[in-house]
Amino acid sequence: MVFRAVCLFGLLVCFAVAPAQDEPGPGHSHLGTAFDSGLRSKPWKFEGLGNAPFPISTINPETQGWYDQGNELLHSFWFEEAERSFRWCLKLEPENPMVYFGLARCGLNWFSAGAGPDPSLQRFRDFLNEAVKRKDKATERERLYIEAWDAAWSKTGDEANREIIRRLEELCVKYPADIEAKCQLAFFNIGHGSALANEFLIQQILAVNPMHPGAHHARIHNWDDVDGAQAVASCELYGKAAPGVGHALHMPGHIYAGIGMWHEAAIAMDSATRVELRHMTQRLAFPFENWNYPHNRDYLSYIQEQLGRMEASLQGSRDIFNAPKDPAIAASQYPAMMPYSRALIKFEQWEQILDETSWPATLSGFEADFKSLAQVFAWAGLGKAEKAREALTKLEASLETQIADEIAKSPADAARIRKEFEENMPPVFRVAKAKVLLAEGKRTEAIRLLLDIAEQERLAREEGRYSNDPPSDPWPAIRVVGDAYLAGGDYGSAIDAYEGTLAVVKNDAWALAGLAKAHAARGETEKATRYAERFLAVWSGADPNLKLLGEVKALNLTTTPRAETLKPEREYVPANLDAFGPSNWVPFAAPELDGLDINGKRITLASFRGKNVLLVFYLSDQCVHCMEQLGAISNRHSEFENLNTVILAVSATTPKANKDSLKLGAFNAVLVSDVDHQNARRFASYDDFEEMELHSTILIDAQGRVRWKRSGGEPFGDVDYLLAEIKRWNPWRTE
Repeated sequence: MVFRAVCLFGLLVCFAVAPAQDEPGPGHSHLGTAFDSGLRSKPWKFEGLGNAPFPISTINPETQGWYDQGNELLHSFWFEEAERSFRWCLKLEPENPMVYFGLARCGLNWFSAGAGPDPSLQRFRDFLNEAVKRKDKATERERLYIEAWDAAWSKTGDEANREIIRRLEELCVKYPADIEAKCQLAFFNIGHGSALANEFLIQQILAVNPMHPGAHHARIHNWDDVDGAQAVASCELYGKAAPGVGHALHMPGHIYAGIGMWHEAAIAMDSATRVELRHMTQRLAFPFENWNYPHNRDYLSYIQEQLGRMEASLQGSRDIFNAPKDPAIAASQYPAMMPYSRALIKFEQWEQILDETSWPATLSGFEADFKSLAQVFAWAGLGKAEKAREALTKLEASLETQIADEIAKSPADAARIRKEFEENMPPVFRVAKAKVLLAEGKRTEAIRLLLDIAEQERLAREEGRYSNDPPSDPWPAIRVVGDAYLAGGDYGSAIDAYEGTLAVVKNDAWALAGLAKAHAARGETEKATRYAERFLAVWSGADPNLKLLGEVKALNLTTTPRAETLKPEREYVPANLDAFGPSNWVPFAAPELDGLDINGKRITLASFRGKNVLLVFYLSDQCVHCMEQLGAISNRHSEFENLNTVILAVSATTPKANKDSLKLGAFNAVLVSDVDHQNARRFASYDDFEEMELHSTILIDAQGRVRWKRSGGEPFGDVDYLLAEIKRWNPWRTE
């Protein structure tokens, strides 16, 4: 269940944990610290979420509609937007226990069952506690839901999973018409029993609601890594059931990639990326506010690699790297150099790897290691054995330093830390050593090492330990074994290795090309032609002039592209997907800013076009933390000025009060009055649930585009980060 683990990480880090406080400070929620995080502006009615109602007891007729929307969002893992919908329900009915239950499920769900007392889940546990306090106001059915979650999230590990499954089974037996209970049970059953038995439960849901988004979603996860072909029907329907949700378009790509339908996989992932980017543009959101975006973009890049679309895959990595980050959200620190180096190594772009201008100007940590890794392959691929060995030694020293740094933090755990580090190291790092041995002419030793790596990878796949979501490695290790045998003229062994590759990566283009070359070398023209035709079908839209494409064409076989897939595929043509949204992330146009300065003169962003703008929404000069933030920024005024950046400080204070304030007068900032909060609302710096101002720090570039923002109960005080972010806007070398 690698996917579930990856997504749990993304889910947890998307929700910051607010510090405990006795009395709420300015900008903090009056409902408790659990409400200080999350989206705090009013939700809107989504289109294209699918139909997944969850009937609850309500007083206000408006509540049920918002509750259903929140539930539909949960069924497609759009947790942050689901929370926003449930927050609005709470505004309508502040004592409704099921509203608190909905809020709790935004964090206490399939991903986190068994996670135990994780601090990142505390706010959701707080929501659940509020539901428990009010459960006497609920119906028996509603109370059973609340008690099921309360019991399960009081336990850890497998015991928690068993508890939620048992409780949901009781609900399904007592209320057989409750589709929601069956759908929840279908998800929690995944990985805890028979996929076939769970399929029969999912079919019961679809018999009542053939387009239930949660049922199709559950079926895809149920069969993923088990027998993907069983989920193809839901792959074709999930995106149609919920066309407005990126994840609903994304998940079929998992199945299609697993069964070698690469064109359909690309259509799925590309459509998902575009829908997510469209939403960001329309709703002034950022990639770091969507846990699924970097995962989706990486997966699309991997699939584009498999289709021979090298330039598109590299652009995807650049998009991930160039997208703004939030230092408080670990998921936004996605290692973009992993897919970038994966593509460069896979396509053997040795000269490009060694060209420093091909990489971002500054890299550190694991990102730098992926660059160093690629350089090892490049020198080895060019036959520069001495340079390759030198690069490998440098890489190994860097990795050893990282291990030593971790051990220094906890010397008593040295053995465990080293073991975990080595076990979690992607196989490609060991393959690099084998490539150096090949460059040094040590063929026997290299193949022995490659075979060992391939065997370890095979075991990891069998035991569910292999990271394949998507893979960080450019290829299965067994394929590199095939390449080594092919280069040495051992065509029979090469064929065996390539066929082994196809067993784990269906319709892998490199394995198909390798089989075509190996069979052609043995004079087996018919077999060579068959594999060449399959290769050409996969690479029907590949970039021209790629080395592998030229090698297959050089076989001079009479071929017609001929796919061998479970079902006929549509061809992946990116231009056909333009209606879904943009293909790459770009900063969005800033909302209108229209306020008054201390003299009553109108202030707009247009007044500062051609300059970057640091826009700070603060509460008043009575807010101590606000004054600290503005003071810290003002003290660095000259540094911002050197970066062509002006500072605007916006509050609801009148122009006269701003002018008369001794505290504000000391700051090097343009003070802007927003008395009616209209600017705060446009920039999502206003809490519509509790009707109060929020702290916001926003960076706008010289073209009037929003590049970064942070809103919430605390002002953002890391001035170094703001300065670095402005400098980062063009991180790739262009000289």
